This record gives sequence, C-alpha cells and structure tokens, in this order.
Amino acid sequence: MESADLQGIVAFVQTIEAGSFTGAGERLRVTKSAVGKSVAQLEQRLGIRLLNRTTRSLSPTSEGLSYYEACVRALSEIEAAQALLASRRQVPSGRLRVDLPSAFGHRCVAPVLFDISRRFPDLAMEISFNDRRVDLIEEGIDLAIRMGDLDDSLSLAARRLYTQRSAICAAPAYLDRNGRPRTIEDLAGHDLIGYTRNGVAHAWSIRQADGHVAKFTPRARLVLDNGEPMLGAVLAGCGITFLPTWLVADSLRSGALEMVLVDTLVENISVHAIWPVTRALTPKVRVVVDALVAHFSSPPWDAV
Repeated sequence: MESADLQGIVAFVQTIEAGSFTGAGERLRVTKSAVGKSVAQLEQRLGIRLLNRTTRSLSPTSEGLSYYEACVRALSEIEAAQALLASRRQVPSGRLRVDLPSAFGHRCVAPVLFDISRRFPDLAMEISFNDRRVDLIEEGIDLAIRMGDLDDSLSLAARRLYTQRSAICAAPAYLDRNGRPRTIEDLAGHDLIGYTRNGVAHAWSIRQADGHVAKFTPRARLVLDNGEPMLGAVLAGCGITFLPTWLVADSLRSGALEMVLVDTLVENISVHAIWPVTRALTPKVRVVVDALVAHFSSPPWDAV
C-alpha cells in the first residue's frame, strides 16, 4: 500500500465521522477540496462508490459503511502498533504497584523486580505479598501475578508466564523409618502434609501409569496454608507432601529431600501476569512483563 492510499483511507474515515468534507478538512488541517479529491481517488482505485453525495449532505453507501468499519479496525491496529513501539522507547518511570503470591512471589518473582528497580532509578515500586485474589481495578494494582485459573474478566489482560510442575517428596530419614510408598494406595499408610486455602483442602495431581492425571485428596495429619512452612515440615521429617519444583528443587538436588513415586511429576498450575486493560502497555508495566517472560522461559528450578 502506498502513502497516498493510506491518506485516502484516513480522509474517507474522517469524512464519515465528521459528516462532511468541510468537517474532515478541519480535522486533517487541509482544504475541503483536498479531502474530496482524496476520497474520489480512493473510490476510483477501489472501483466502488463509497459515498452518496447531495448538495446538502453526505452519507455512506452500504459498501461504504462496510469499508468504513474495516478501515476503522485497521487504523486502530496501526495506532496500537505505533503506541507499542513508542512505549518500548520510553524509559519506565513513576510508581508501579505489584501484587505477588506469598511464597512464589518471594522466591521466583521478587528477584526479577529487584533487578528492574536497580536498572531503572526513575521507577518506584510498591510490592505486596499475599495469597488473596486482589481486585486490581478497585485496589489500584498495576500488575499482579496470579496462580491457577483466571477470572473471566474483560477488564483484565493476561500473559502466561509459566506452568508449575509439582512432585510428591519426603525427607530420606522419614522414608527410612516408615518405608517408601510404591503406589498411590500406599500413601494412605503414611503421615501426609496437606495444603489448605480459605478452609478448602487442595488435592494432589498424580500421574498414573497409563498417563492419566488423577486427583488425590490427602487425609493429612498436618495441614498448613503456606508453602514455606510446608517445606520446613517435610524437611523436618513430618511426612510426605506435594510441592512445586520451584520450592523443593534445591532440597532435591542436595539430597535433603527425595521424590516419592518418581513418575508423578506433573504440570498442575498455570502462572499468569495480569494487568488492567489499556490500549497499549505503559513502559513501566511492559518492562516488568518482558523481564518475567524471559525469566520464566527456562527456570533453573525445573532442571531436577
């Protein structure tokens, strides 16, 4: 497409929206005759009459109305692309409010944010850690990391960062005392450490021999509502638990923990960055999202 073609499209769109060549000319800061000429040349190139013209008014033909709607969508895409490029050139600045899940945020996300804070001195961050699902719009949060299913909200945009992998594990000393379970059914004879949130016990996702992933709800002897103390409990030999690799990878590598039912490692939770919908990301949000996407592309804790 040549520049003259685009000029004709802009003149046509502005004519429809202004209701006249005169109004379009005022918007584009050109003469009425220049707008009329551009639209006429566009009609000639297309071989279609776009406007019904009378001495007193202009109105789109049926073909003109369809073409107008398509042009508006195309121009909107061009505008969004230009805004995106502009945002990448701008230096992140201002205040950014970020909400993170407690354990995952502390271990896996905060180091990325600290590095961004160091690199961009004009960017001020306010970071909160909790496992409550905040309302970004109501609470003025610019960006949040959400684990699990997303709410079906048209007011929020999302970018998937990572799919969590989890494993059943225990301390070798516990397994030496109580035996190593070989099947899912064997777990019933062991001390289990469970996770609860808002009073609801979370099931374990276990991959069976046929490849099917089954849900197993442990009858836990010890129940906790945070991953960090769960890690402490399993390291202390309190029983067997189900934890994500980002939390147990170091302990597995060092031998402080070992995997139980080794073939049960599963992808069980998606992790997304979410933010309020705008036409284009602001530089302060974009720099964080881009850094997180890069960071989670090959997380070191999954190499266990």
